[in-house]
Amino acid sequence: MRVRTSLAATLAAGALAAGLLTSSGTPAASGAAVTAAGDQPAVLDTYLADTWKSFTAMVDPDTGLVSDNVAGSLAGNSRARYTSPTNIGAYLWSTTVAEDTGLISQKEARARIKLTLKTLATLEIHEPSGMFYNWYDPQTGEKLTTWPENGDPVYPFLSSVDNGWLATGLLVVARSDSTLAERANAIRQKMDFSWFYDENAGAKLTADQPVGGQISGGFWVDPPNGCSQLVALKPGTDPVYQTCHRYGAFNTEPRMASYLGIAAGQIPTKHYWGPVRTFYNDNCDYSWTETKPVGGWQTYDGIPVFEGALPYRDVDVVPTWGGSMFEALMVPLFVPEDQWGPRSWGVNHPLYVHGQIEHGLDDAQYGYWGFSPSNNPAGGYREYGVDALGMDAGDSNAGGYTSDQDRTVWNQPYDGCRPGDVDPPAASEYGDGVVTPHASFLAYRYAPDAALANLAKLRANFDAYGPGGFYDAIDVTSGRVSRRYLSLDQGMIMAALGNALAGDDMRRYVSTGAMQEKLEPMMREEVFAAGVR
Repeated sequence: MRVRTSLAATLAAGALAAGLLTSSGTPAASGAAVTAAGDQPAVLDTYLADTWKSFTAMVDPDTGLVSDNVAGSLAGNSRARYTSPTNIGAYLWSTTVAEDTGLISQKEARARIKLTLKTLATLEIHEPSGMFYNWYDPQTGEKLTTWPENGDPVYPFLSSVDNGWLATGLLVVARSDSTLAERANAIRQKMDFSWFYDENAGAKLTADQPVGGQISGGFWVDPPNGCSQLVALKPGTDPVYQTCHRYGAFNTEPRMASYLGIAAGQIPTKHYWGPVRTFYNDNCDYSWTETKPVGGWQTYDGIPVFEGALPYRDVDVVPTWGGSMFEALMVPLFVPEDQWGPRSWGVNHPLYVHGQIEHGLDDAQYGYWGFSPSNNPAGGYREYGVDALGMDAGDSNAGGYTSDQDRTVWNQPYDGCRPGDVDPPAASEYGDGVVTPHASFLAYRYAPDAALANLAKLRANFDAYGPGGFYDAIDVTSGRVSRRYLSLDQGMIMAALGNALAGDDMRRYVSTGAMQEKLEPMMREEVFAAGVR
């Protein structure tokens, strides 16, 4: 068992230390002092122990592969018959958290991880890139070509995002247990993120100005059913069918794959400047986005970057794509962006949390907050977020993540390009609001008091807590609850609790060596347009 410490030093970093946000989640007056939190509340131990139970229920005892989800009862026969690289990565780092916090012994953790690594080494992968396909059967390890729930065909896909999270889990294992490092590294070091990198992606401002490049969503080996581009990426290898889209927005979860590729030397460091903070505002070409940004141009390493932010209530924020919590705050579970970039991420992350809180409590007046993709209490899975914190404007029928089931959006004006509504919808116009508990755990670092209070209210006022911790989502208007546990969402909770209860263990394992050497100087140099107005 490793040393268990407080998160006090972490809470004193970044924007909290700068006085931009109080622990309750409200913007502080300029220059206000912020007192670091002391020892963490005992309720976090309860949340940790119960959340870990959901993982023990989701894991196949023969393969060590975790299922995508399980029923709230934790019954073994309710495990989903599919898993993904992200799910497996989440189980690996969650097992490490369980050991680091003393929840399980080193012997148990090592046995669990060893079995998972043994099975991982046998899974079918795309050999030239070392990347894993998106869906496998957790009972057999077979790559899925038919969806087990309905028999629909599966077009095996290799995702940049999902492989990024698996590589993260493998890195945690390799750096937390020297006896497992060789096995974990043997798998991870075959993974080549350059297969996702497109050096020419990103709109050029003029023909002679360089761009940093962007990554694709991934690729298929065989022609898929839908839009794709046949690309010959590596000499001596067969071409693959890449997605038609590139990840153009920076403040989204694909940046973890970007960071891993940069750290490994597979993607050039200039890629950090490739995805946009917001699209620039000097013409109407980008008026399809949420609203007109504030900010101006800066040049870093010879690459022009529009340092834009979107105004929302009393703050300016670098948006995510859809306005959800996990887009912004899953990556800093592992990479200390707020510490390395005190004038960029260190400002933006807490203000993003503040925006989510204000939307839930003031705009929509749900009485609760925390909006992120999760199970839909009415059935299925859906993206949830705060429309105004996302880059994609969308409308009531398509695009734009919303906090309610009715997809209520704020159709903001874009000055000089399109009319809109200056004020957000009235609280009475919002439909059933859907809150997911994992969003509060992601916010805990930046607004601990507000996060704990939100979780306590959810637990007290709804049937929101079961044998595996918080259920995945709550419709706080109707009271309907999605009584399932998702390994991705539970994995975010475990990582957040590991950081809180085990001295930032997830960050310590991932963000050393080449990642820090290559990324910290760029983060420290950059200045976001985000701030309190």
